[in-house]
Amino acid sequence: MFDRFIGIDYSGAETPTSRLPGLRIYMAEREGIPIEVRPTPQPTPHWTRRELTAWLDERLEDGTPTIVGIDHGFSFPTRYFERHGLRHDWTAFLGDFCRHWPTDGAHVYVDFVRDGRVGRGWERAGEPRWKRLTEIRARSAKSVFQFEGQGTVAKSTHAGLPWLARMRERHAGRVHFWPFDGWTPPPGRSVVAEVYPSLWNREWPRGERTIDQHDAWSVAEWMRRADRLGALPEYFMPELSAQDKNTAAIEGWILGLR
Repeated sequence: MFDRFIGIDYSGAETPTSRLPGLRIYMAEREGIPIEVRPTPQPTPHWTRRELTAWLDERLEDGTPTIVGIDHGFSFPTRYFERHGLRHDWTAFLGDFCRHWPTDGAHVYVDFVRDGRVGRGWERAGEPRWKRLTEIRARSAKSVFQFEGQGTVAKSTHAGLPWLARMRERHAGRVHFWPFDGWTPPPGRSVVAEVYPSLWNREWPRGERTIDQHDAWSVAEWMRRADRLGALPEYFMPELSAQDKNTAAIEGWILGLR
């Protein structure tokens, strides 16, 4: 289905213009293992969230069928939609979130919004006990509202959603944001999907890679191998009841969970 595979281990630390050692990109072609991509011509190996988004935009615009796996939540549990009276529409959700959580501001930390210094995050809060269906299915996955503790994704999710919204607006109709644009991507179209590296990062030895590097590498390599085996179509259609599928179409789903 694809000619290029990009795995991203995301980070919600500091600001969108901070260089973050936890923000890593690995890319693979059909043949060959994933190789780390670093910002150029910068003297540092570390990306900023703003730079990463611009780099992804270029890859998604060059016409090469590409699948991108990003390690943060793409949406929130339906209880969040119900609490705040939001329509079950992902595009509307992203717009509403960005108006309340402007975490793509140049000098904005996620905690600035949490503390009420920037934005109106208090008007769009959730509970750490709330989980999406996909997080329940994954078992070890944390809630997108659990900010404290090891292995949490709340900061990366709240930092990443505005950049996802920008990509969505820029590439609408040309890039498939799975599963919100449908469970089966059209042939030849690039795909952006949520991933959970813990599903795969134990399948290969880490070697000299850091944990963040290995997570991004594992995402790219799993997608590449699954595509070569012709297995991605079944992963794009997880085994869900009709009711759960409707819920997951709003909450999102982790690619690789059946």
